[in-house]
Amino acid sequence: MKTNPVVWFEIYVQDMARAKTFYEKMLDLQLVELPSEGMEMWTFPMLDNGPGAMGALVKMEGCPSGGNSTLVYFACDDCAIEAARAKEQGGQIFKEKFSIGEYGFIALVADLDGNMIGLHSMQ
Repeated sequence: MKTNPVVWFEIYVQDMARAKTFYEKMLDLQLVELPSEGMEMWTFPMLDNGPGAMGALVKMEGCPSGGNSTLVYFACDDCAIEAARAKEQGGQIFKEKFSIGEYGFIALVADLDGNMIGLHSMQ
């Protein structure tokens, strides 16, 4: 395999406007609408041939949010900053920033739909 195994992710939500605001404020970025039949999708910024996985927030009938076993990690300069932003936006900090040795640091937060997400940084 010549690429990272994760190539796409979807975070299912119930209130797209609320979820979109949460992720845009927490990660300091703008999501882009992806026209899709039968669902509402907003993608995270994507770079053609860039490193990392692409993905989107998805609202689809019959797909509940929260309580799932998927954990997506977002790259950060300092994961403590994004964790604090998550809390400011109404999310919850599950685990404050902590060291994972030579691999940097992570923090775990829950979004407004109960989805657990990871934040990763090298500092």
